[in-house]
Amino acid sequence: MSEWKECSIGDLLDIKHGFAFKGENITSEPTENVLVTPGNFHIGGGFKYSKFKYYNGNYPEEYVLQGGDIVVTMTDLSKESDTLGYSAKIPYDTGVKYLHNQRIGLLKIQSKEVIPDFIYWLMRTDEYHGFIVGGASGTSIMHTSPSRIKEYTFSLPPLPEQRAIASVLSSLDVKIDLLHRQNKTLEAMAETLFRQWFVEERNEWWEERPLSSVANFLNGLACQKIPPKNELDKLPVLKIKELSNGISELSDWATSEVNHEYIVQTGDVIFAWSASLMVKVWDGEKCVLNQHLFKVSSDKFPKWFYLAWCKHHLAEFVSISSSHATTMGHIKRGDLDKAKVLIPSDKELINMSELMTPLLNKQIENAKQIRALEKLHDILLPKLISGEIKVKV
Repeated sequence: MSEWKECSIGDLLDIKHGFAFKGENITSEPTENVLVTPGNFHIGGGFKYSKFKYYNGNYPEEYVLQGGDIVVTMTDLSKESDTLGYSAKIPYDTGVKYLHNQRIGLLKIQSKEVIPDFIYWLMRTDEYHGFIVGGASGTSIMHTSPSRIKEYTFSLPPLPEQRAIASVLSSLDVKIDLLHRQNKTLEAMAETLFRQWFVEERNEWWEERPLSSVANFLNGLACQKIPPKNELDKLPVLKIKELSNGISELSDWATSEVNHEYIVQTGDVIFAWSASLMVKVWDGEKCVLNQHLFKVSSDKFPKWFYLAWCKHHLAEFVSISSSHATTMGHIKRGDLDKAKVLIPSDKELINMSELMTPLLNKQIENAKQIRALEKLHDILLPKLISGEIKVKV
């Protein structure tokens, strides 16, 4: 550590503010112009391929981000400030223009003593994030500033060690990203097969049944009423937020002494029927199912079958939820009764499963690998950045 020197982020870089894009030109309809927002940051940092907003107006070309640019979120809509101040890298996507929005800061390295990738990883550590959140302003919407970010002090290793540290962390990130992309491909393959069988080439003689009849939709518990009895017999609570972002230190806990039906394992199908409606195969750790979520299962039909049909009707369910004049949109069990499912013959279902089951199983296996790599990543990141673990140069 003798060659490491104390400095601040402001000694090494500047932060450029984004452009105030006109609200009337922001749309959810896909265009080639993706407006980078805080919603495109994962908890803990990194670029998130969801919650995209698009832009269909004119803008200055200087606010087009380049692949590999490092950006930082200056605003967080959650009270917990889960993404505030974290960094992400702009993807090298062809045919897409990522636009530098006003809520986002662009890092401009000003010193030859640092490589961009080291700063990128530094700005994904819990210690750095705690510093940013500690100086954040706002109540329901939290803000930070370039000046606050630049005040953060840390130990900077020599350039060879910076490159070695960044290489170790980036290699894990590349593997995680490849597995995520493979799962997107597998999911797309499954959706294509489902559409071919049940939409484009549907058999008019197949029986039609309610969605509610092909699977069990188990609603979760009011977990705030079943807190942990001690520090050993407890599990994290799966809420809508966790379904989107995974279990975190901010997740609630409940006693593990509940009926086994309410325990969620990796690979279970979870359906959020209130607020942000979604259907997902859970890829996180063991947890307790909270209310407003269904755990979907069946003794009669394979997992891929009821998962695909839930996804097929999701847009319809979202529309129903949006039409309810309540503070929190939702669907009812009656909506599951009205949603129809086509039932092929036993032989046809077996033949379909020979193609679909391996696709789903591979997705679940990939999800387990992703979780293991993310845990390793989370362990190594602070130790490498601080110099607690040395890398061979």
